[in-house]
Amino acid sequence: MIVYDLECRNGPHRFEGWFKSSEDFARQQEMGLVACPHCGSMAVDKAVQAPRLARKGNQLPQEVAPRRAAPVPPAPVPMTGRPATAPVANAPLPPQAVELMHRLARMQAEALKVSRYVGENFAEDARAMHYGERETETIHGQATLAEAEELMEEGIAVMPLPFPVTPPDQAN
Repeated sequence: MIVYDLECRNGPHRFEGWFKSSEDFARQQEMGLVACPHCGSMAVDKAVQAPRLARKGNQLPQEVAPRRAAPVPPAPVPMTGRPATAPVANAPLPPQAVELMHRLARMQAEALKVSRYVGENFAEDARAMHYGERETETIHGQATLAEAEELMEEGIAVMPLPFPVTPPDQAN
């Protein structure tokens, strides 16, 4: 992981972002996924920062006096669950993200047209098809996290749908 100091061009907002690589940062920035957490602006660049270089063990200064015990650091502040590059709640999503969500929703709708809703029987029906107890077909329904994990452990391919689905008996 690479930690970059990032800076918003719309204000003196500085923050850090964690990326897998410099290419990952560039890719996310091109896709409009890097935003200022303070104002939501997409005008974000890497800030000038000093390199973090550690000395080799044989280059460390020799201690003359014994060190005092380091003060106990304060308890960590709980994370908000929002990464540093996420837009703020009231900021509009980048157009690329909106278009991606629309395309994903259309893909899900098309997939559901050729799939049968099985409700809470999803895990049972998926198992029966996997083990040849009934004809294979594309199904969708409800499963708990534990049921989905058990299915995957058995080698049964499952995937959560990105958007909620209204059961047919509850639709208008």
